[in-house]
Amino acid sequence: MSGAATATGPLAGLRILDLTAVVMGPYATQTLGDLGADVIKVEPPGGDNLRAVGPMRHPGMGAMALHLNRNKRSIVLDLKQPEGRAACLRLAAGCDALIYNTRPQAMARLGLAYEDVAAVNPRIVYLGAFGYGEEGPYAGQPAYDDLIQGASGVASLFAQQSGGAPRYAPVTLADRAVGLQAAIALLAAVLHARQTGQGQAVEIPMFEALTQFVMGDHLGGASFDPPLGGTGYARLLAEHRRPYATADGHLSVLIYNDKHWRAFFELIGRPELRDSPKFGSHTARAAHIAECYAFVAEVMATR
Repeated sequence: MSGAATATGPLAGLRILDLTAVVMGPYATQTLGDLGADVIKVEPPGGDNLRAVGPMRHPGMGAMALHLNRNKRSIVLDLKQPEGRAACLRLAAGCDALIYNTRPQAMARLGLAYEDVAAVNPRIVYLGAFGYGEEGPYAGQPAYDDLIQGASGVASLFAQQSGGAPRYAPVTLADRAVGLQAAIALLAAVLHARQTGQGQAVEIPMFEALTQFVMGDHLGGASFDPPLGGTGYARLLAEHRRPYATADGHLSVLIYNDKHWRAFFELIGRPELRDSPKFGSHTARAAHIAECYAFVAEVMATR
């Protein structure tokens, strides 16, 4: 394959062999392709499964697949056949990085483990983005976005906030959040390889990565030893933290700092609340955040 001579952007000159499918891996490489990287997308003869998800104007050209695979070159290889594997390794020899999102055991069965790829290109970054860390108790288990949202606690956060049943975020939150982490890690490893001449294998496990994403907000008092309280960020878990119902629809409002609250109290004709023990300072509001959101919800419903 000839080089992407017309590539522009800050990542022009970076070549990535993309063996990923569905959302997480393709989103990582789509992000890098948008920034100018030369991404070579490898698909099996049947194509990426996401191609079948509509809407679509032409068979195999579903909307999500088009979004996730823009700015990429495409090739079909049957990696289960010796010829396909050999062609993949020839491509890898000329790439800065290879990224996959199947389980490592599956790559090994194809004869495309890190040792196989590094034998043809010692400088390559070999990045795997998959369900669970290889040194953790769930190593090798299959994973999808919904399952990782559940395992990492995202689904239970909805239940804590509303008092209802757990539910998944209506976006592919795990795939896309971890996909961005994979893109960042790939760039860091490529920079290291260019500085040292040595490639490496990199692991981006969905469960561990998204759990860190969740705990950054919600570990709370358990961040300390001994703990200074329970887990959970009260502002994010407040029942009324959502678009407010008004007399003629819903409105997204965030009243955050002291200046915002003073202006709000003036607008609603309650200036005396500026000095109240619950609303008078950022610290006070944080300690009574559920009541703050409930108060705003009550006011908004009358306007």
